[in-house]
Amino acid sequence: MCAFSREELTNLYQRHFKMVYQICLMLMKNVPDAEDAAQTVFRKAMEQTQPFRDPEHEKAWLIVTARNECRNQLKHWWRSRRADSEALDSLTWEEPEDHMVWEQVAALSKSHRLVLYLHYCQGYTTGEIAGILGENPSTVRSRLVQARKKLKLKLEENGYEAT
Repeated sequence: MCAFSREELTNLYQRHFKMVYQICLMLMKNVPDAEDAAQTVFRKAMEQTQPFRDPEHEKAWLIVTARNECRNQLKHWWRSRRADSEALDSLTWEEPEDHMVWEQVAALSKSHRLVLYLHYCQGYTTGEIAGILGENPSTVRSRLVQARKKLKLKLEENGYEAT
């Protein structure tokens, strides 16, 4: 039995699809797989039997479920048997330089991409990210520092200058 009405599910989807999709795209690195993973996350939300405690619990559940779904799909045996298309252009950016930044973020490891996204795009603190991902706060802070350093080096190598 679903804990949500049709209207509540529609609202949940409208509030959080962009965030879930972007997490999936960062982890899956291609549009079709990211779309599939995001839809699976919302299907799992439909199967929930308990309502979320509050909006933060709802958002955290979606982030963790998206990450776990992507992990499961990435380790599935059929992933190694097919070509992987690099289609990261679907994220919209205001400036052309933003697209170059995204390409460099996409080249980072999954754990670095995810903490950068959650911190800078979703506005979570490192403590909140640690709670969401079930990791030690110092691990998250360390990943964020490493991700910033790696991103800075990659951008400098490609001639990007911050304005």
